[in-house]
Amino acid sequence: MRTFKIAAGHWVVGLWLAATSSGAALADDGPKRLACALTDGTISSYEKGRFALSKAEMLAFDLIDIDLEGQTANLIASAGAAPGAVRIVRAINANHFIEVANEGFLNLTTVYDKDPATGKHPVVHSRHFGLLGQPIYAQYTGHCMAR
Repeated sequence: MRTFKIAAGHWVVGLWLAATSSGAALADDGPKRLACALTDGTISSYEKGRFALSKAEMLAFDLIDIDLEGQTANLIASAGAAPGAVRIVRAINANHFIEVANEGFLNLTTVYDKDPATGKHPVVHSRHFGLLGQPIYAQYTGHCMAR
């Protein structure tokens, strides 16, 4: 492992930078497909001047053709559905999958590193859209499994 001398007495910072940045430069080694089940969530619609919360139904989808290096993937919303393109933004301990729908609505899915205790990837999914001119957003949590 290489260390960098940032300034006299600060070699620890250089060692930390070398250790943490090496993972970002590695080849794409993550799963190519994730099956995601989002079991908890809320949906909020804007009604009569305020947002009203309600419980959301369970949501499931697959992320396929995951190319972390190229920062692309496809999302299959349900069995038999055509895949939709998503972009990937890589982060430390997570990957963000961003889908922009034809109408300009936005869906964001953040898949975190696998939890060693469960073998599953924690996931958070947010949807921002509108219906008949009224803002609606949804927030879901659950897990993804590599397939």
